[in-house]
Amino acid sequence: MVSLGDTLKIEKLSPVTPGQAAYAVGDAVTFDKVLVVDNGKDTTIGMPYIAGAKVSANIQKIDRAKKVVVIKYKAKSNYFKKRGHRQPFFEVKITKLA
Repeated sequence: MVSLGDTLKIEKLSPVTPGQAAYAVGDAVTFDKVLVVDNGKDTTIGMPYIAGAKVSANIQKIDRAKKVVVIKYKAKSNYFKKRGHRQPFFEVKITKLA
């Protein structure tokens, strides 16, 4: 759920077409698959999406989350594996609800 001016972290977006350049900070992003719209008086629920509803946002930051460490260990069998993972994300600011 978002409202105008919100800043939130979302999964990294892949380019729409294979030849398109990757997203950069300051790029505008439009989300057109909107499930629910609530303006305070009326609530519209999509089946599955609402036609014509769009949310526009600007990319504020592209980064990776804190490291998650995964350890696999079996006692008495000399088995120990330690791996780390940092999930990429985009921080976006909502600029327009239509």
